[in-house]
Formats: sequence, C-alpha cells, structure tokens
Amino acid sequence: MEFKKALSDYTEYEFKQLITEIKEDVGTEKYQDDLVFYLNELIGPVGGSDLIFYPKPGADKSAEGIAKTVSDWCEVSGLPGFKPRF
Repeated sequence: MEFKKALSDYTEYEFKQLITEIKEDVGTEKYQDDLVFYLNELIGPVGGSDLIFYPKPGADKSAEGIAKTVSDWCEVSGLPGFKPRF
C-alpha cells in the first residue's frame, strides 16, 4: 500500500482498503506496525487505530463505518475529507 501525505489524497475506496489491510492482518508484523502507526498519524484526532481496535460501544467498526466516522468528523471540523473518486 502506498502511504499518502494527507487524508484528502485518498478516495474513500482507497481509505477503506487501508482499514481492511489492518483488520485482515495483511503482511508481516512490521508492515502491520507501519500501517497502524501511519493510520494514527493520518486520522489521530478522529481516534486513529482505536476506531478499529477499541471502538466506542455501538460504533460500526467495519471499513465502511470507519470511513463514515472519519468523513463525518472532517465535515463537522471543516477539514477536507476524501478525494473525489472521479
């Protein structure tokens, strides 16, 4: 997976792929560590990897649910969200 500079460099689909790679434990332990560290840098203020490993009770911890949480947070915070797909 290519690590991009900002969340706004990802389409929602690409972001969900990142979440899926973490959830499905793809690759080596080092690769997983790098993914989790990167995710925390990318979306730390939203909750980072806690959205996957320690979700709030009742939270949708699927890739789609996490993408929606991040998208909603960006909108409320006035920050750029995902890059348009086309």
